[in-house]
This record gives sequence, C-alpha cells and structure tokens, in this order.
Amino acid sequence: MNDKILAKAVQDYIHLNLNADVAQIALAKSPFVGVSSAELAAQILAKKKSQKKLPTWFNTSNIYYPPPLSIEQTSSETTAKYKSRIAKGNSLIDLTGGFGVDAYYFAKKVEQIVHCEINVELSEISKHNAEVLQIDNIDFLPLDGIKYIESGSENFDTIYIDPARRAETGKVFMLRDCTPDVVSHLDKLLSKSARIIIKTAPLLDITAGLLELKYVSEIHIVSLKNECKELLWVIDKDFDGTVKIVAVTLNQTEKHFSFLQSELNDEVHFAVQISKSNYLYEPDAALLKSGAFNLIGKKYNLQKLHPYTQLYISDELNTDFAGRIFRIDQVLSTGELKKASELSGNIIVRNYPAKPEDLAKKYKVKPDKDRFLIFTKDINGNNIVLKTTIVQYY
Repeated sequence: MNDKILAKAVQDYIHLNLNADVAQIALAKSPFVGVSSAELAAQILAKKKSQKKLPTWFNTSNIYYPPPLSIEQTSSETTAKYKSRIAKGNSLIDLTGGFGVDAYYFAKKVEQIVHCEINVELSEISKHNAEVLQIDNIDFLPLDGIKYIESGSENFDTIYIDPARRAETGKVFMLRDCTPDVVSHLDKLLSKSARIIIKTAPLLDITAGLLELKYVSEIHIVSLKNECKELLWVIDKDFDGTVKIVAVTLNQTEKHFSFLQSELNDEVHFAVQISKSNYLYEPDAALLKSGAFNLIGKKYNLQKLHPYTQLYISDELNTDFAGRIFRIDQVLSTGELKKASELSGNIIVRNYPAKPEDLAKKYKVKPDKDRFLIFTKDINGNNIVLKTTIVQYY
C-alpha cells in the first residue's frame, strides 16, 4: 500500500480524471513523485468501477482502492447489506475478507467482527478504509482465515466464508473445486460456530451443493435487476429439518419468494386459453434458479403456458410478483404474424425454434422500448406469438 496515493493532490487528480482514458494515463509520465502512472491508472479504474456498485466508498474521501479485479470480485453494497441480516449473535469471523465490503455491513449488525485476508496488502487497504468510514469494531488480520480458526481456541456466533472458484474449463463446478475447500473443513468450522454462511457463485447447482454439505437450513438466491448475483448457504449445526429456499430480488422494492424444498413437486395448472385480457408473468432469475417452476404458479395463482416454458398468465395484475409482467395485447399464430405489417417490439424467445435476431430480420421487427413480441408455445405445443406491453420490469 503506497501511502503517497492518499496525498490530497493525488486524490484530487484521481477524482478529476475519472472519465479520462486510463490507458493513456498509464503510458504517460506520472505528475507525482513516488506514485507511478500505473498506480494512478489502477486507482482511477477501480474507483470508477465502484461508482454504482460501492457508492459509500466512491463518495467518501481518501478511500484507497485495490486492483480493479478485487472490485469486480467483491460483493455489492446491496447484496452485502442483505446478507448481514442472516448473521446471528454478537461475534462473526469473515474468513475470506477481501476488500471488506461484507465485513463493513456485518459490523453494522454484529458487535465484533474479525476480518481475515491472506493478501497482506489487501488486508492493510481494508483496514485503512474502515478507519476512513469510521468503523471501529473490526479486527483486521493479514493471514489465512481457515488456519487461524483451526489453530485457535476462539469460538464465534457466525462464520462467513466466500470461497473462490479455482480456474478451470467449463461452467459446472463443485464446492470442492473452490479455495478454501469448505467441504473438507466443515466439521472443524462447525466445532467453532453454530452458524456458517457460505457465499457461492450462482452457477453452483443447488442439488449438487446439498449433496456436498450437511445441516443446510436455508439457501438464499440473491438477484439484482434480474441477474443472479450469489447463493448464500446457511448451515446451522445439527439442523435436522427441511431446507428453506428463499429467492430474493433486491430492486427498488425487495421481494421474497420462499418455500420448503419438500414443496417443489406441487401440481400446477396449465392455461387452456390465452386472451388479450390476460397478463403474462416472466419469473425473475432468482425464481428460475430455485427450480420451483410449478410452485411459482401456485403461490401467485397463475396458470402455466407449457410444461417446458417458464411463462405464466392470469386475468389479475399482481405487482408483488418477482419478475416482469406484460399485458397481452394480441395473440397471433405464426401464419397471422406473416400477414402483419409494421411490427415493433423487443423479441423474447421461450421454447420456440428460432433465434431473436433471426426473427427480427424475418418479420422486419423495429425496436420499441415498451412493447415486446414473445415467441413461445401454448399447452398444445402450437407456436404462438404474444404482442405485449410491459407493465413491470422487476
């Protein structure tokens, strides 16, 4: 950590050049003694990446930024604030502390936090920023969190860990593929805390995760603007019950869709007829990740279009629904669509044998902000096109 970056003149330069070409800054001669042009470019880029993701940091003076990759990998403030509500007790240890965003929000809910980070410089940066942000109940330890908790005698009310996925090909991965390997260390961690919270990427398959872990009481699927951001696995020591799954959307209005895993196989009603008086419901990514395709229809009193199409309809508008809602203006067969002229709208394809870009070219569809053409199938397997107007984005 280069303290000279915190000089007022350097900080002013970083702020004034947020929209500058960082590549040019990196190649140019630095205007400051003791601060390289590469360091200036890295600070500018990292701060720029924080603007929407970490507004508290971005809007606070004298924040020291790590390499931009650390900003990309850290939790957003929105998701960190949510996960802080899952912690319990008066003490928490973050075994993979990183830039300290999660620890910052845990510190607002829990009396004493320990932040472990094996990267010494990143630990130092996080400690400095906590002081700037006036957070004084976090102890920063520049060491391996797993080794620290396994070798020590201290117990905690909550253990939090965000294991990093090891580099590999393919999208499917297991918890054993991550560092630290939580599965191998789970028994030891449970001997030091009654609650463990594990954050994983949303790519992790829920069924596979449950096979690797034990005592999972809850799984939180966290989404922001229809994009799954993370899975939170809550492990409560000796839990012996049915796993609760919570799909949560963190938009202007926070919405929850929760159920017990035993409810997954509930029956669903299918739509026999689709008319222009209906509303079309498209579940948020968090709901889709949950796999509760039938339960979505039951919970919101919706009818499903097709067994392999996660789209639903209703005569009623229910803005509590977590996802997009469209008003159906017209139902067309593909034959009727060929005769239509001056088509406009964004194209959505669900269980339909064509790509959006090919359909746009074939039917000469012009873009439109609020109108959508949804190509899908009905319960009889017929290809249909729904001309719709969006009434809710999230």
